[in-house]
Amino acid sequence: MTSNNRALLSGDEAIALAAFDAGVSLGSGYPGTPSTEILEAFGALGGRAQWAPNEKVALEVALGAAYGGAAALATMKHVGVNVAADPLFTAAYTGVSGPLVLVSADDPGMASSQNEQDNRRYAVAAGVPMLEPSDSQEAYDLFLEAMEISRRWQVPVMLRVTTRICHSKTLVQRRDNVPRPPAPSFVRDIRGRVMIPAYARPAHRRLRAKLAEIEKWNESASLNTIVNESHGSQSKIENRKSKIPLGIITSGISYMHAREAAPDAAILKLAMTYPLPMHRIREFVRSVERCIVIEEGDPYLVDAIRAAGLNVEGKAEMYRFGELNVERVRRILANDISIEPPPPRGKPPQLCQGCPYRTVFEVLRKLDCIVAGDIGCYTLGVLPPFEAMDTCVCMGASLGVGLGLRHVLPEDQARRVVSVIGDSTFVHSGISGLVEMVYNPPKTGHIVLILDNGTTAMTGQQEHPGTGRTLLHEPTNRLRIEELARAMGVKQVHVVDPPADPEGFEELMKQRLASNELAVIVARKTCLLAAGKIREYEKAAAAKSAAVCDACAGAQAE
Repeated sequence: MTSNNRALLSGDEAIALAAFDAGVSLGSGYPGTPSTEILEAFGALGGRAQWAPNEKVALEVALGAAYGGAAALATMKHVGVNVAADPLFTAAYTGVSGPLVLVSADDPGMASSQNEQDNRRYAVAAGVPMLEPSDSQEAYDLFLEAMEISRRWQVPVMLRVTTRICHSKTLVQRRDNVPRPPAPSFVRDIRGRVMIPAYARPAHRRLRAKLAEIEKWNESASLNTIVNESHGSQSKIENRKSKIPLGIITSGISYMHAREAAPDAAILKLAMTYPLPMHRIREFVRSVERCIVIEEGDPYLVDAIRAAGLNVEGKAEMYRFGELNVERVRRILANDISIEPPPPRGKPPQLCQGCPYRTVFEVLRKLDCIVAGDIGCYTLGVLPPFEAMDTCVCMGASLGVGLGLRHVLPEDQARRVVSVIGDSTFVHSGISGLVEMVYNPPKTGHIVLILDNGTTAMTGQQEHPGTGRTLLHEPTNRLRIEELARAMGVKQVHVVDPPADPEGFEELMKQRLASNELAVIVARKTCLLAAGKIREYEKAAAAKSAAVCDACAGAQAE
């Protein structure tokens, strides 16, 4: 930070700073764009940050910390909340002793995702309060507000951000003397924490009572503001006798676009978007002649407001897809549903030159394999010149989808099916698929091809349990994929380096495809982009270990 506590920060960095200032004891998550940098920045500040095997585990670890009275943070991208949904829904019932914030980083426009889901729906479904910042300053401020709301009502709180908020930089004024949480301490609460039906039924009632209190509080909270200099202050707008021609209800990054697109409009900017301050919204709608809701993604706000009987406009269906920007908001305001100009063409993504995956996909294409694919760099194997991937659904789906194909296809086709998954993705959610393979083996056998490049490459070369290094690249215990496969009962386990021996790899694939046995092939070759850094980490670890040994030897000599 600068001397006057102001700095230019991305939304991710601002959230990390707020977590550090709020005394968060533990941050856990799984790397996924656009959320990844939150925990990296939190760890760099000195906070305790950890990569979990997947988002479900990350939320459960954070929840355990919060049960112990600590302030906790869980971070993930939007599809990660799908994985974490099981503990999230029940955590709303149990509540928390220490404040717990779940950051959901949504990706409108799918800059790096397989879908455009709008996670505002999760807040409603799970029954957790939700805040949405519109810039980095609000990302900082609303994280602190989320911590306070969680502390006050003892409920998890969702902070929903989007790609544009996460990666754009704006000035952030850091607060002085942010209240610190008390020291963690466990207090037994069996009825409140053990969700058997007899305890869960009253817990659900308690949750709904909390949400009713939070909704009432949100009606007068300073989080939601009416903004527009041309019409004067908030109080003047609400007390006007004549109606303002145009009013806009919005939240998050859409507020920034609306502000520029319609400088003369009155804008109700919602920071807490669940539960909604419906009385305040009703008063705003009454104060304007025309009211339109500007929001990215699903018509979440407009549906809720219309359900309350208020006459507001929403955007045309064509604007549901992709990110909004100033020009698109102007078109929405003008009811312009003409065909939008196509975006400028960019360079198609491709596997890096020299990537070890290239050899693998060349062989898969040559052997005419039916490839059940997964999420990671290797997903680019679907593009020319390889076009060697036939399905890609979600993290870990390659195993289940591949097995399903093996079970039902005619034998000549079934023998061509291969499940392809990366090392980090395998640890994330492929292990249970391997259990399924062993438990319900297809009659033709199956091949799981694990592309192990020693890093979580697609999101920026983060660590995972298979690298043997922590989030901050310190040595830790390492999960060895091949040993795990053998322990599960897979007899045909091979570790190969395809670029070093392409012919040998091709021959191995032919043998396994012709066999009725289950096989796991670990294609291990370090990512070229990560190799230099990995050598530095290993060198630093070796030097640190040598220094400890020298110190021990000196102490023994004395």
